Amino acid sequence: MRVALIGSADFGKAALEAFLDRGNELVAVFCPPDNPNSTKPEVLKEAALAKGLTPLQFSSLKGPDAAQAMIDSNADICVMAYVLQFVPQELVKIPKHGTIQYHPSLLPKYRGPSAINWAIALGEEKTGLTIFRPSDGLDEGPVILQKEVAIGPDDTLGKIYFDHLFPVGVKALLEAADLVVAGKHQEITQDESQANYEGWFDVNAAQIHWAIHISQIYNLIRACNPAPGAWTTLGEQKVQIYDCHKHVVATFGAVKGKPGEITAITLDSFFVACHGGQIEVLKAKGASGKVSGAELAKELNLQVGQFFVL
Repeated sequence: MRVALIGSADFGKAALEAFLDRGNELVAVFCPPDNPNSTKPEVLKEAALAKGLTPLQFSSLKGPDAAQAMIDSNADICVMAYVLQFVPQELVKIPKHGTIQYHPSLLPKYRGPSAINWAIALGEEKTGLTIFRPSDGLDEGPVILQKEVAIGPDDTLGKIYFDHLFPVGVKALLEAADLVVAGKHQEITQDESQANYEGWFDVNAAQIHWAIHISQIYNLIRACNPAPGAWTTLGEQKVQIYDCHKHVVATFGAVKGKPGEITAITLDSFFVACHGGQIEVLKAKGASGKVSGAELAKELNLQVGQFFVL
C-alpha cells in the first residue's frame, strides 16, 4: 500500500511509524512549517527524517505545489492524522482511494478541535473516535469506522487520550485504510440531527467558577488535565489545579464554608468549598511550577477562610 500522510505532533508520528512497521510505503509526508517562535522541532518532521523520508512543509495545502506533490506521490490512499491545516477537496481526492481522517469523538457529536475536553467537561460517560472522509466542512464527512471509549467518573483528558483514543486511533487508521483500499468499507452520512460543534477549549473555558455545582467543577478540572489546566485566582495570583478529589456532602449539617472558601489544609492537600461539597486539591501549579496541594498552600501562605475569586 502506498500511503501519503498529512499530520503533525505525536499522533502523526505514531501513525507514520505504524504504517511503516507493517510494511507499507510512505510516499509523501505533509507536515506544518517550522514554527519560528519555537525551539522544538515539529515531531512528525523529525520522525520522517529519522526514517529517511523528506517531509513536505507547505505554508498552505491549498496551492498547486501541494497538489502536485500529492500527484507525484502516486499514493493509493491519504491518511490525515492530527491535521491543523485546511486540506481542500482538490487535494484529498487525488490519491487512488481518496483520503481518510481521524477525529477523537463519535461524530457527529463534538465536532471541532477540542472534542475530548468538551465531552469530559459536559459529563459524558462515553466518547470515542471516528475515521471519516474529510469534506470542506469541519468534521462533516461520511463515517467509515467508529470505536467507543468509556469515560470513567474520575478519568482525565490525559487518561482518555493517551491510554485510549491515541493508541486505538492509530490502529483504527490502519484498519480503515485496509478496508478502503480493499473496497470493503461503507460510508455512512452523518446524522445532522445529532450534530454539534464547539471551538477551542481555551483558557477562558478553563476558568473555575466556584459558585457552580461541584460536579461541574470536577468535570472541568478533569477536562483540563493536563491541558490547558483549570485555573482560578487568589487575589492577583493565578493558580492552576490538576489532580483533585471530589467530596460530596449529603446533608446540610455536613456543609463547610461558602463557595470558593479554603476550608482545610492537610499534609497533602487543601480543600475548597463549592455547592454540593468540597474539591480537595492534590496537585496544582503556582509560581514555582506543579507541586502538591500542600506545597502550594505553603508557597502561597494559604489560610483557612481565604477565598478564591468566584
